Amino acid sequence: MRIGIDLGGTKIEIVALGSDGQTLYRSRVATPQGDYNGTIDAVEHLVREAESTTGQRGSVGIGMPGAISPATGLIKNANSTWLNGRPFAEDVGAALGQPVRLANDANCFALSEATDGAAAGHAVVFGVILGTGTGGGLVVDGRPLTGPNAIAGEWGHNPLPWATPEETPGPPCYCRKAGCIEVWCSGPGLAADFARVTGRPSTAEQIATDAAAGEPDALLALARYEDRLARALASVINIVDPDAIVLGGGLSNLDRLYTTLAAMIEPHVFSDRCWTPILKNKWGDSSGVRGAAWLWPQDPP
Repeated sequence: MRIGIDLGGTKIEIVALGSDGQTLYRSRVATPQGDYNGTIDAVEHLVREAESTTGQRGSVGIGMPGAISPATGLIKNANSTWLNGRPFAEDVGAALGQPVRLANDANCFALSEATDGAAAGHAVVFGVILGTGTGGGLVVDGRPLTGPNAIAGEWGHNPLPWATPEETPGPPCYCRKAGCIEVWCSGPGLAADFARVTGRPSTAEQIATDAAAGEPDALLALARYEDRLARALASVINIVDPDAIVLGGGLSNLDRLYTTLAAMIEPHVFSDRCWTPILKNKWGDSSGVRGAAWLWPQDPP
């Protein structure tokens, strides 16, 4: 049995998967915000409950918006800030009495979709999260890549490729640079672009709804969004040339992306043709927690 945990800022979700990927147990609790020891206790309680309910012991993988620093072995870049600078994986492992694997939530998304999701059977998979930010994860032969700096797949903090004069220098990003892919291709980025052009506030969800109803400004905003997303994904293809790209996050529910992006990407790819499929995720909001479980490809010891 493999146990996956999705550690978010507001909730902690657990799933226990059988050897064939079937769900044996699932639960969630509120995250003890600001409480480091309380977070460890909550994870331990969920694991013990899953093992007690299923009557099995499982390996444990944890996905979270953050990473383990290769320099210090401590958590960095977590929006659950009370984890930053702490040896979280080691402390959870000590509480459980077994080793724990931890990965960025975008890596878990990519791993889930590469293992038994939309991109199953593809050797090199780039998983994209288009939501509050623009996360990314890279999986090769069933294993997520992290890199020596633990930032593999973090495409969102590269500049928007082939930027036009109107897109330069671009809006400021929280990473203290300007014009990042994230400030254009995230949900807030789409909403901010709409507001700049029209002078009216909106949300990504409302823009999508209005576009479906034929509202001209919303349709133009989505056309600009697709053009920028296509350029951003083309730059990934030019570097990695993945066998498949899987989209996740709230904006991945825009069905038009799967009919428009391929033709828009191709002119920017350094090849006579671009064969890379752009796929909608299979597991949706469950991809993160399922991917955490798949961090252990072999049976637990």
